[in-house]
Amino acid sequence: MKILVCLSNVPDTTTKIKLNSDKTSVDMTGVQWVINPWDELALTRALDLKEKSGGKIEKITVITVGEKFTEPTIRKALAVGADDAVRIDMTPTDDYEVASNIAAYVKDNPYEIILSGIESSDYNGSAVGGMLAEFLKISSVSSVSFLDVEGEEPIMKREIPGGTETVKVPVPFVAIVQKGIALDPRIPAMRGIMMARKKPLTVVEPTGETAKSNFSGFDMPKPKAKVKMIDAENAGELITLLHEEAKVI
Repeated sequence: MKILVCLSNVPDTTTKIKLNSDKTSVDMTGVQWVINPWDELALTRALDLKEKSGGKIEKITVITVGEKFTEPTIRKALAVGADDAVRIDMTPTDDYEVASNIAAYVKDNPYEIILSGIESSDYNGSAVGGMLAEFLKISSVSSVSFLDVEGEEPIMKREIPGGTETVKVPVPFVAIVQKGIALDPRIPAMRGIMMARKKPLTVVEPTGETAKSNFSGFDMPKPKAKVKMIDAENAGELITLLHEEAKVI
């Protein structure tokens, strides 16, 4: 059994985002790139499953759609334990294009389990996993918070209103994972970092479909209003401001 983990290369959440002069793109100068947090947890769970599988899970591959600057992020995934990596050499434009190109690779290089984070922390599209399953014509399970393999049968759990739903599907399938799939992401040790330099990172040309949408422009959020301090004894002024300015009462 082989597992493929889809990785998105995203800005660190502490990065201060800037736009270019005409607001048509994000200024990437000085941006610190990381593995998308949801994908990082998916990788952690995949590694846990491999370690306890007794050899039944033979390989974990990570795949990214992106340019060469994404390779340090990919190497981190190799450093924490992934066996090999694939980079589809292109600038991703939308979810459709990303899913299509990953699917094109998987059709020639099949995997039993494909893991995708529920969303990326930059665009929050929540679409790649579902689209990928559709392109491959295989089952997908969304909002997966638990994944295990008993024998040859994967078992998943999803949180639903009022309880938990247990799901079993035949392989191959796509699991779109969310909070709970793993407690904390793995941190690469020095030995893992050294080994990652020798692990295979295959670069392939895009063979999927092109984007169906594009971003015409970006706007930064409006600055927050200044805070007004009201004396604790002056309830009347507070009520007036909430009524006339905030308009919440």
